Amino acid sequence: MKIENSVFLVTGGSLGIGKATAKLLVEKGGKVVITGRNQKRLEEAANQIGAFPICADVANEKDVLKTYEILIEKFGTLHCLVNNAGIGSKWSDIANVELDDFLKVYSVNVFGAALMAREAAKIFIKQNYGNIVNVSSTAGTKGFAYGTVYSSSKFALKGMTQCWQAELRKYNVRVILINPSEVTTAFNNPDGIERQEEPKKLRSIEIAHSIVSALEMDDRGFIPELTVWATNPF
Repeated sequence: MKIENSVFLVTGGSLGIGKATAKLLVEKGGKVVITGRNQKRLEEAANQIGAFPICADVANEKDVLKTYEILIEKFGTLHCLVNNAGIGSKWSDIANVELDDFLKVYSVNVFGAALMAREAAKIFIKQNYGNIVNVSSTAGTKGFAYGTVYSSSKFALKGMTQCWQAELRKYNVRVILINPSEVTTAFNNPDGIERQEEPKKLRSIEIAHSIVSALEMDDRGFIPELTVWATNPF
């Protein structure tokens, strides 16, 4: 797709991968909307990178509908949704897993992503064109000890991605799954502070580059799934 003058909606855009992706899209001439739950942090990020902020929680259906109402009023259409918003879970063995943790994580990583995609799909089907990028994790490609809640939420996102690919290709909609391995971001930090960059581990910019590069492929083709590993993190 052509990035310049296209309209993008990036969830979880105030920090980490979302912010880096939004920044790169803006630099390439895209019109970018970012969402987040912390209004102050969101507005600061929007001012820094030149994006349009909408304070919203993807796990709240009313917020999702509000997001699209504001988006359409401001820009008239949408060309790409980047489903980046996500949260981590407590690492717990199966003997001690808690239902509340499932509900909390799934409300964002699964239900929120689906609600955002649902509203985007309505626009894309009508205009016979669009792109959805789902930011998942290598945790959604292989389970691991104590990762029942988080890993399963990302496996669910992968499953939904494949469903949407099957449903939406006939409308010229590309649905792309991105699986980052460990990235030094603020992910799972309750205070929202970015973790210190580590020389051998991935940064948000590597994932942003992967997302934007996949989108820049000519619309006649798309990458169904892309996994990004640090070359030598040890």
